Parts: sequence; structure tokens; C-alpha cells
Amino acid sequence: MDSVDTASTSLDSTPYTYDYDYDELCNKTGVIQFGAIFTPVFFSIVVILSIFGNILVLVVLVKFENLKSLTNTFILNLAVSDLFFTASLPFWAYYNMHGWTLGEHACKIVNFIFCLGFYSSGILLILMTAHRYIAVINPLSDIVSTTGYYSIVASAVIWVVSILVSSLAFAASKVAESKYCVYADSFWSLWGIYQQNILFIITSVVFMFCYTHIMCRLLHPVQRRRNKTLKLIFILMVVFLIGWVPYNLVIFLQSFSYWPRESDSLAEDCQYSKNLDYALEITRLFAFSQCCLNPVFYVFVGVKFKTHLKKMLKSLGRKKNNNSFRKRQSRPTITSVTSGEEFSEAP
Repeated sequence: MDSVDTASTSLDSTPYTYDYDYDELCNKTGVIQFGAIFTPVFFSIVVILSIFGNILVLVVLVKFENLKSLTNTFILNLAVSDLFFTASLPFWAYYNMHGWTLGEHACKIVNFIFCLGFYSSGILLILMTAHRYIAVINPLSDIVSTTGYYSIVASAVIWVVSILVSSLAFAASKVAESKYCVYADSFWSLWGIYQQNILFIITSVVFMFCYTHIMCRLLHPVQRRRNKTLKLIFILMVVFLIGWVPYNLVIFLQSFSYWPRESDSLAEDCQYSKNLDYALEITRLFAFSQCCLNPVFYVFVGVKFKTHLKKMLKSLGRKKNNNSFRKRQSRPTITSVTSGEEFSEAP
């Protein structure tokens, strides 16, 4: 299994960037080998869990829920968004091991799918958090019970915005030296990094504001019975911050390498860059695992969805038992002419 030998395969905006001149002087083989070992294994686990969890969400929604509801529309779109994001991860895992050998068209398409899942998921989490906040603070609001036409419009706006943003990444991607899927130049690399940072900041502000107020409301004496909800919200906030704060901090620090600067010590710069690359290899694993955690936190913790899931599992169990019974019943039999008794061909 060959790994990329001299490239800096750090995942920032596209997900990978490469500074050719600098890396000729700063060998990062250790970083690359580290990523080639751990990233494919971790991404494989994330992909399996994400596909299973998000497809299960879609099945439960289609089978049991009203898809015209704005809440269910958001959940459905989040599951689709996570599946888009998940679809790109095997390619980046392969890239970590072998470099980019799939051609420029594949580089553009995979990067587009990655960005589409990333940005649509971020937008949806903002809207879902705001919607949940309104449902708790002002449960009689028309937004809480919105259905039908407005749900379709909301979905269309989310995906149009996400497609437009991702199309820029599609246009700016290229394959360099036949094995690096990167942005065309420093401008586009900075654009991708800061765009991710801005989305994270907006999401964090909405997240912290809404859930802090929700927790304050639930702490009211009348609402004290909702301890489970408070614990869930607290866990949700902690997991979100652990997943995305370190990753966004690292890519922000890496963005300085794209700005013109003078350095007195190449060795110090090289070591600092290596440390950031190691940090990125680790922090992105936590950040990108969110696509398999979303179904757990946003769907299956709800009483209604757990009930639907139990119904579905019981239904599958009954079907399995019925099929087994039919197979036994359909075995050929020999009937006694005199007594009318039936004897199974097998016990």
C-alpha cells in the first residue's frame, strides 16, 4: 500500500492543499504516513455508521412520518446532506494512501459533493436549532406548525444556496502534478478556509444562543421534569464544540501560510507546519464524524422516533417469523388415503 510521499495532504477547504516550493525543503513524510494509517480506518467506520444511521432515518420518516411537516423536512434533508458528505470520505481516505490518481473530473466532482454535504449540513443545523428554539420559547408560533408549501420552499432554498457555494469549489479544483487534488491557487484556498470558519462562527452563535435560552426555559420550576432533555442539550453542545472548534482553529492557523511573509528560520517554520498538519489529521477525524452522530442526536433520541423504530423492528421480526412459518407449511407432504393424516417430508 503506497502512500503519498512528499505532499502536505492537509484537509482544509477542498479538502487538500499542497505548497510545492515549501515542501521541497520541508519533508512531511511522517505526517503523510500518519494520515495514511489512521484516516482510512477511521473514515471507514464513520462511513459505515453514517450510511446505516441516515438510511434508517429516511426509512422511518417515509414509513411513519408526515413529510410535509417542516421539522420532518429538516430531518430528511439533514440525512440526505450527511449521505452526500459521507459519499466523499472514501475518496479522501484513498487519496491519503495513494495520492489522487482518479483524474481532474473526479477531483472536481468529489470536491463538489464534499462541499455540498458540508455546507448544506451546516445550514440545516442552523435552521433546525432556530426552529427548535422557537418551538420551546413560542410554541404557538405559526413557524412551529408550518407544513406543505413552506417546507418545499425551505428545502429548495437550502439546496440552491449549497449548490451555488459548492459550484465555486468545483470550478476552482484541479489536479496538480498528476496526484494532488487541490485548489487552483492561494486565493481559492483562503476562500475555502474562511468560508468554513464563517459558517462555523454563525452556527456556533446560533447554537449557543438558542440552546442556552432553551436550557434556561427548561430550568423553570414548572419544567423541571425535563431533566433528560437538559442532559441531551448539554451533550449536544459539548459534542458540537469538541468536534468543530479544534478543526476550525487549526485550518484558520493554516491559512496564514498562504499569506506573503518573511521567515528567519525555515526549520522553525517547518516544525510549526508539521505540528499543524498532525493537529489537522486528528481534529478532522472528530469533525467529520458528525455525519454519523447527527442521526443519533437529532432523531433517535426523540421519543416518537424511538417508538417508530421499535415498531419497525417488531414488524420486521413478525415478517421473518411468518416467512419461516410459510416455508415450513410449504414443504411437500404425503397424505394417507385411509386416515387423511399429513406427514411432513422433513421433521
